[in-house]
Amino acid sequence: MFTNIVVGTDGSETASEAVALAVQLAREGGGKLHVVIGVRTPAAPVPSASVGATKEQLETATQHLLDKVPGGIEGIKVEIHTAVGDPAEVLVKRADEVGADLIVVGSKGMRGTRRVLGSVPNSVAHKAGCHVLIAKTA
Repeated sequence: MFTNIVVGTDGSETASEAVALAVQLAREGGGKLHVVIGVRTPAAPVPSASVGATKEQLETATQHLLDKVPGGIEGIKVEIHTAVGDPAEVLVKRADEVGADLIVVGSKGMRGTRRVLGSVPNSVAHKAGCHVLIAKTA
């Protein structure tokens, strides 16, 4: 099973589904979970429900999101990471830094114009040095 899992979130409802799946995988495999938030600039908006949120607000929102995960996160080692940069680049870099064996991302942006212009799941899948699970969230 996977023992070191990175999951990306932007605070959106669809991203919360990917986080819940990553929590389940970490629980089943006894792994550590790294929840990663990529913010384009320190106080810049990201394209989601978190528009205009600061890094600190996103971290707080992410903790609340984790508190709502079915079955909770009790007994799971969880770290929240926030970094400035392109979200896909941030996810891949953090996965490399922590020696992740799996990255979980939601499928948001895999259809329509964003798919052609580039989406976070598509970029992560092409750049990651480990397994990538794209959770069906959209």
